[in-house]
Amino acid sequence: MHELGVVFHIIKGVKKVAEENDLIKIASVTVELGQVSTVIPHYLTDCWKWACDKEDALRGAELKIEEIQAVTYCEACGKTYGTVEHGRTCPYCGSGKTYLIQGDQVMIKEIEAC
Repeated sequence: MHELGVVFHIIKGVKKVAEENDLIKIASVTVELGQVSTVIPHYLTDCWKWACDKEDALRGAELKIEEIQAVTYCEACGKTYGTVEHGRTCPYCGSGKTYLIQGDQVMIKEIEAC
């Protein structure tokens, strides 16, 4: 379960921001989670609850997850399309010369302090 490692990385980033801004208590953290990031949201939430109990500044903090749709770009025709629905083959021209432009990220979007 790599979600625990992801949670530790998020907590490290939140603690850094908290220190830089003299924040004592965090109420919530909003994370952007890409549709094809391989992170399972309910596992992430479970790991979050467990890990936050060990941090005074984060104890009881809510984890909010916003899903970012996966989008792929086709180099052959210049169009974009939904990755999950169509995979690596462009539904417009049938080309395989495509690459993911969004949807695999895990990023902190917002930190709310008490």
